[in-house]
Amino acid sequence: MKALRAYAPASIGNVSLGFDVLGAALAPVDGSQLGDVVDITAAESFSLTTVGTFAHKLPAGADNNIVTKCYHFFCQAMEKHGKATTPVALTLHKNLPIGSGLGSSASSIVAAFAALNGYFDCPFDEDTLLHMMGELEGQISGSIHYDNVAPCYQGGMTLMTGAQEPVTLSLPLNPTWYYAICYSGISVSTAAARDILPKQVEMSTALTFGRQLGVFVHALHAGEFDLAASVMKDVIAEPYRKSLLPGFDDARAFSEREGALAFGISGSGPTVFAVCSSEQQAQRIARYLDENYIQNEDGFSRVCQIPQAGTVVSPLNENDTAPAL
Repeated sequence: MKALRAYAPASIGNVSLGFDVLGAALAPVDGSQLGDVVDITAAESFSLTTVGTFAHKLPAGADNNIVTKCYHFFCQAMEKHGKATTPVALTLHKNLPIGSGLGSSASSIVAAFAALNGYFDCPFDEDTLLHMMGELEGQISGSIHYDNVAPCYQGGMTLMTGAQEPVTLSLPLNPTWYYAICYSGISVSTAAARDILPKQVEMSTALTFGRQLGVFVHALHAGEFDLAASVMKDVIAEPYRKSLLPGFDDARAFSEREGALAFGISGSGPTVFAVCSSEQQAQRIARYLDENYIQNEDGFSRVCQIPQAGTVVSPLNENDTAPAL
C-alpha cells in the first residue's frame, strides 16, 4: 500500500518590509531539517498520532489538532469534486515550536495537505491547495494570509498577489545572503500579536511601506542586492511587537555592530533574524543570540539560507526514522 512522508520547512513571515504579503522558506546550511513532517499510510479508520520535540505542547485530543481539521477539509473538497477518499493514518512529527514566528502552524498544515494530495494522486493544483492552506491557517491566526504557507509549500521567497490565481509570485534570491535566526523559547500568539497593532496607519507610514516594497522587488529583479537590503525595515509591526520580545533591541544593536544587512522579527515573533553577507558573519550573530536572546531551554539558533525547494513529498519506507532538528 502507498505510504508517503511530507516535509514542510519553517518560514519567515513578512521578511520585515512585507507585512502579510511577503514570506521566505528556511533551510539550515548544515543540512539538518527545520520543519514539520506528516506521514500518511492506509488505515481502516482515520487516526492521528503526534510525536516530536514539541508534540506535548499541542492541544489535547486528535479532534483539536489542525492536521485532523486539514483531513476533514480535504475530504470535503474531494467530495465536492466527485472524488473518493479512503481512511488514512496520519503521524505529525511536531518539530517546530508553537507560537515561535517560524510558521509552525503553517508547516503542519502544508505538510498535511501535501501528504493528502500526494496520497490521493494529486487531485488539486498548487493554487487550489494554497487556498485550502490559507483557509486553515486563518482558523488559527484569525485571518487568511499566505506569508507562511506559500513559501513553506513553494519554497523560495514569495510575494502574495491578492488574486485567486496565481496566489503568489516567486522573487529572485541572492545566494550570498545568510540568515541567522533565533527562537527565544517563549511563545507569542499570532492573534495576540495582531491585536497589538493599530487598526490604521498614518499616510506617511503607508507611503514608506509601499515605497520600500516596490524598491525591494525591483532591486531583487535587477540584482541590486545592497539596495534591496537597505529597505528591509519594518514600519508596520515591529515598533509595536518588539515590546513582546525581551532582548530585541540589544540583539538588533549587536547585529548592526557586526555589519548585518538587516535585522527583524520573523512573523509575529519571538524568532528574530539577521540578514548577513557571509556565513561566518551569520555564525557570529547566531552565537550571540544563543547566549543573549534565548530565554529558556526551548530556544535555539540556526544559520539558514532560503531554499529554492519548499515542501518535499517522498515515499515512506519501513526503516525511515523520525526526523530530528
